Formats: sequence, structure tokens, C-alpha cells
Amino acid sequence: MTDYKPGYTARLTVQGKEGSRFILDGGDEEIMINASEFETEPAEGDTVEVFLYMNRRGELAATSNLPNMTCDSFGWARVIRIDEKEGAYVDIGSAFEVLVNKADLPRVKELWPKTDDELYMTLRTDLGGNIFGRLATEERVQELIIEAPSTLFNQSLKARAYRLLPVGSFFLSIPENYRIFVHHTEREHEPRLGQEVEIRIIDIKDDASLNGSLLPRKQERLGDDSETVFRYLSDVGGKMPFSDKSTPDEIDEMFGMSKAAFKRALGKLMKEGKVSQSEGWTMLK
Repeated sequence: MTDYKPGYTARLTVQGKEGSRFILDGGDEEIMINASEFETEPAEGDTVEVFLYMNRRGELAATSNLPNMTCDSFGWARVIRIDEKEGAYVDIGSAFEVLVNKADLPRVKELWPKTDDELYMTLRTDLGGNIFGRLATEERVQELIIEAPSTLFNQSLKARAYRLLPVGSFFLSIPENYRIFVHHTEREHEPRLGQEVEIRIIDIKDDASLNGSLLPRKQERLGDDSETVFRYLSDVGGKMPFSDKSTPDEIDEMFGMSKAAFKRALGKLMKEGKVSQSEGWTMLK
């Protein structure tokens, strides 16, 4: 006989109705479901697909609102609220929220998800049958990912972070579930767990997973750097003692960029006729 457990879906037969609830055949026990769960009330003998959980009285109950994941499947859950003492409460797409314990979240709280971020996860139950969220492990993700086509090179994909490491961040694309790795040198800031970002694909690996970058393209960075230099010149009266002859240390200290990036930015401004250089000085035209 089937052993029905919370955290799983099941197909159960309607035995009858008792007040505002239907009685479902759970083998050794009767499983109750509110009549309001159904748009069209089922008849006795009908089979319905439900999700099982423990109600507040500690009884196995059912809902027809099927979640995005179960104890034997994975899916995305939207973060509803953060409790610093407990963890993240998430919407699994069913009739109730579940907790992802703080022990499963990053040690650095700045990397915890925020409201409306989404976590890729499965469900688990404790000894009392209470349902909790469990983040997907790398081993399970490897089993679930989709092979990425070669046409994605240099394309941008929306993705969410599911694993954070010092060496880099791991993402799953939305909605395809392509696995994307972003090395720490290819990002300006470490993303939050569950944060949605746009990633530029810079390599397609032999196993059909992807490497990506969160940095802007070179021409976009050039635009940002030239704007930084132009704004500085404007703020200091249109003349500065920095040019393409300045040392890398001077440039890094003042502008926070490499000498190569600074020279590219100056070259762009000179080509646009916005600045000129003379005797180690750069001036607005």
C-alpha cells in the first residue's frame, strides 16, 4: 500500500464530502481537502492530483494548488521576506510559504537574497512532517541542467545566482536552466544568492555549460571611463595635470582605472574634440 508523505504530490480518490471539506482516500487514513480548493467540485470516485502537507493539528492534509517543486523535484521559489534569526521565507507556488534555514544561506549577510529574488531549491521535511526549503546542490544541478547551444556565444542571458564561491558565481539561465559560471575577475560586485542579472556569454565549454561575464563590453567600459575623466575635468575647472604620460600609480589613485583604460578614455575624448593635451596637462576645449 502506498505510504503518503508530506512534501509530495499524489493522485487520490474522492471518497465523499464532510461539511466544507472533501475526504480523500489515503489508504490507512483519510486525507482532508477544503472544498474551496476546487473551481468545479469533484464527484465521489473522481481522482484528483494534490500536494500533501501537515496542517496545524499535525494531520496529513492536501491542497490542489501544486507547488513549483516537491521533495523529489526542483524549481524556483520567490523570496517573500527575510528573518535574520531564521532565514528566508519563500513562496513555492502553493497554498503556504516555507522557510529556507539561515544555515543554508551565505555566511555573509550582504549576499543573502532580498524580497522578490528567487531560489532554486527542493523541499525537505523534519521528523514532524513540517516542510522546509533546501537549496539545490551542485551535484543535483549537474543532473538537471540543459546543454547550451553554440549560438549563445557573445549573447546576453537573464540568469539567477544559485551558488556563491570565492572563485566565482554560478547561475542558471531563465527559463532554460543553462548553467553559467562567472569568474570573480568578470564581475565588479558579487551578486546576491537568487539575484537576477544579465550575463554576457564569453565561452561555451566542452560539457555545453557556459562561462559568462557581468562586466560591460569594452566599448561600454570605454564610454564609462571617458565620462569619468570628462566629469573630473569639468569639476576642476577644465584643466588637470594628468595625461597619457602620467604614471600608472597616479592614474589608479586619482581615477581608479588602469593606465591603458585611461589612455583609451583620453583618446576617445580627443577624437571627439572635447579635450587637448600640452606639456603633461589635459584641458577641455
